[in-house]
Amino acid sequence: MKRGRRVIGIDPGLAHTGFGIVDASSSGLKLVSYGVIETAAGEDHSLRLLSIYNRLLAVLDEFRPDEAEMEALYFARNVTSALAVAEAKGVVTLCLAQQAVPLTMYTPNQIKSAVTGTSSADKETVEQYVKLLLHLKTVPRPDHAADALAGAITHIHTTRCATLAGGAS
Repeated sequence: MKRGRRVIGIDPGLAHTGFGIVDASSSGLKLVSYGVIETAAGEDHSLRLLSIYNRLLAVLDEFRPDEAEMEALYFARNVTSALAVAEAKGVVTLCLAQQAVPLTMYTPNQIKSAVTGTSSADKETVEQYVKLLLHLKTVPRPDHAADALAGAITHIHTTRCATLAGGAS
């Protein structure tokens, strides 16, 4: 299968930033790579953010995605963890902008709906659909990587539908 569009999905977090890279072409979706950028809780906060930046930059340099997806920030009960996620999102956004990779954000419900067909799907159902849509033998682990792949699939499906709708006029 030819490469076609390459999309990176990113599930940001201070401790774990998941990434998933998917190629899309007329013949379907193809998994390219996935993983998690981890930082240690005991490490200086600013160094953790710098580590996310540097390691994501290495991923972008290696895989050269055309587009990026990241989950839109939602309100959380724990303000401290929400702030840390927001900081990680800022670092990811900066890294993508510096590499001229266009970023689109989707809500959790948009991701669930695009991947499974229903916005009420639970995490395990989304992971199973990611496995099926990418023709994998097992669910991608850890879950942060599976979430990132779900985001990449969402972006591909959403923009493909928008392109088809725009072309029908």
